[in-house]
Amino acid sequence: MAMAPSLCLIFLFFVLTPFTPTSSSPVQNPESVVEEVHRSINASRRNLAYLSCGTGNPIDDCWRCDKNWKKNRQRLADCAIGFGKNAIGGRDGKIYVVTDPGDDDAVNPKPGTLRHAVIQDEPLWIIFARDMTIRLKEELIMNSFKTIDGRGSSVHLSGGPCITIQYVTNIIIHGINIHDCKQGGNANVRASPRHYGWRTVSDGDGVSIFGGSHIWVDHCSLSNCHDGLIDAIEGSTAITISNNYMTHHDKVMLLGHSDSYTKDKNMQVTIAFNHFGEGLVQRMPRCRHGYFHVVNNDYTHWEMYAIGGSAKPTINSQGNRFLAPENRFSKEVTKHEDAPESEWKNWNWRSDGDLMLNGAFFTASGAGASSSYARASSLSARPSSLVGTITSTAGTLSCRKGSRC
Repeated sequence: MAMAPSLCLIFLFFVLTPFTPTSSSPVQNPESVVEEVHRSINASRRNLAYLSCGTGNPIDDCWRCDKNWKKNRQRLADCAIGFGKNAIGGRDGKIYVVTDPGDDDAVNPKPGTLRHAVIQDEPLWIIFARDMTIRLKEELIMNSFKTIDGRGSSVHLSGGPCITIQYVTNIIIHGINIHDCKQGGNANVRASPRHYGWRTVSDGDGVSIFGGSHIWVDHCSLSNCHDGLIDAIEGSTAITISNNYMTHHDKVMLLGHSDSYTKDKNMQVTIAFNHFGEGLVQRMPRCRHGYFHVVNNDYTHWEMYAIGGSAKPTINSQGNRFLAPENRFSKEVTKHEDAPESEWKNWNWRSDGDLMLNGAFFTASGAGASSSYARASSLSARPSSLVGTITSTAGTLSCRKGSRC
């Protein structure tokens, strides 16, 4: 789909405007630079947000052109990319409609509730009858081969414990608002029709992935949870985190359990097309041991750092846009954690085609052309100048019957 002439002019103005000082170039008026870049970013988002096709976002371009998306919901499962591209969720199962926002009993959930849907043994594609806010009593422990699809409704998980993906596989979470998640636990919680068990106190993550594989979290809006927004630990792998809008949170994303937990050496995670927005502090992501492809994301806010890690992870940063904060002590994108320079200088971290704004800089390390980057590459990066277009509709979408999302 061709852009309108006026849209092309706006886009070209945004791309060509010279707000790209490097770390070695002094910024004369940092406040005015940041304000002008934000104005340009916001103008770009407003004018590009209506585009549904031909955006250069391969996930969205796969399904959002379809006006009959509501009848073809499960087509979404064929649009995943990155390390989690084989996550089919409930593609091959029935549609389950959540009609009841309640969660009165975590051991014997009522039919029609979200908890009843996610614990079933068979594949299910879970949708919602109407707009609803669900305040969970305990963690929502998911069974394998499930999709939670919020398209067409405004669905909020808020005010209680949130999603736990533990020792299961093939999960898709799409189009859900996840915020203000709390700790739960010291209670019995059902995980399948045949089993429930005692749960100790949970972390209070928005999405907690524990020993899970083939996981895809797409087009969700996440903010203000007790611990992480999305954490993946304890041998989790084959994960894609894409098209999400994350705001107002401290420790955004932890990938890897601990420096001593070596099973995470096989972890592979793709972080693509997300908008890391206002009120974020650190861990976008914070990595351990494994292989991480951070590609075509828009970083418009951080207070401490954007990407960090320890225990020798391989981090492949490609085609991202990093807008540094005004604080001159927080310009660095990266943070090498818990190790002296003599150690972290050998970790394989690279920046390839990233756009650095307002003095942002990336401290690369390692061999540069190391073969380990092959294990941290999951898709072709688009030019960083297109990040505004690619991420313009990150977060939950407004999808209505008979029209494109």
